[in-house]
Amino acid sequence: MAREQLTQQADAAGLLEPQFQVAVVKTSRIMPACAVPVTLELADSRVPQRMRFVASCPGAGGWRYDILVRSSITAKVAVTSVPVIANTPLQAADISLARHDVTLIPDSVSSLSGVVGLTSKRSLRAGEVLRQGQLASAVLIKRGSAVSIVARKEQVEVSMAGEAMDPGALGEIIRVRNTTSGTQIRARVLDAGVVEPAEIPGR
Repeated sequence: MAREQLTQQADAAGLLEPQFQVAVVKTSRIMPACAVPVTLELADSRVPQRMRFVASCPGAGGWRYDILVRSSITAKVAVTSVPVIANTPLQAADISLARHDVTLIPDSVSSLSGVVGLTSKRSLRAGEVLRQGQLASAVLIKRGSAVSIVARKEQVEVSMAGEAMDPGALGEIIRVRNTTSGTQIRARVLDAGVVEPAEIPGR
């Protein structure tokens, strides 16, 4: 039952080729005989290192015993192949898949393509497991930098010069000032130095 529960959790987390080690914590208590088949129920599986099950003997004179199961999970996850500097976009050569203990890493990453181009919020040593919580989209536009405001409607495209009032990553909405009119607008980041108005009338 413990392995079935771990398999379900691994599938839900999208782990790649997960493997489990499961051990029942032995106690000095002796389980009495039961005239009918003993039932086993899952009581708590939130923490793989301390999964709790309840064995019970139903009927009159029955009993219930808590069983503690310790388990660990390994899987192929994305790790750094080289030291990584914080806030630097990850390249394909910077990462690889390796088997690692992820029992205490619920937000590990199983796809290399999903992290290429992202940045780490802190510097990492070679061999560290990448975690979703420490990754962010690369900043394509810095605050105060010159940008091109591109407005497209049907077959017409208009480009204007602007200044970014906020930093922004791909798809983020930032404030941009039109350097010609002085008007400030909300714009969506399309590429390095390129934005489009977040709201285009009639679009």
